[in-house]
Amino acid sequence: MAIRLNSRALAHAKQMIRDGKVVNDERDAWSEHKASAAKEDEFIRNHGFFDYGKWYLGLDDEKDPETKAHYRFPYGDFFKVHRCGVLSAESKTAQDKHKEIEDAFHDLHEMMETAKK
Repeated sequence: MAIRLNSRALAHAKQMIRDGKVVNDERDAWSEHKASAAKEDEFIRNHGFFDYGKWYLGLDDEKDPETKAHYRFPYGDFFKVHRCGVLSAESKTAQDKHKEIEDAFHDLHEMMETAKK
């Protein structure tokens, strides 16, 4: 599996954080806050895969870009960046040894913490 950093999504996430479009939720809330498959499908119908991809820091180059499987490691709910999503993905990318993506999530986490102060 060839997973790489989605730099366009990273730029989008950073801009969202700078704009204050953030939910500072608890670490374990991601299973409740992440978009459901139905919400993902609705977003794709309304906005297409190009905009869908802005919400995922990982890209699987072995999967078709016109499929959800191409996009890995979400950080938000299509409206805001969720702290719990960033923390969850930061842990998952560390476990899976995707260092560049892990570092990007770490940077987002730090940005969010700094913005809270």
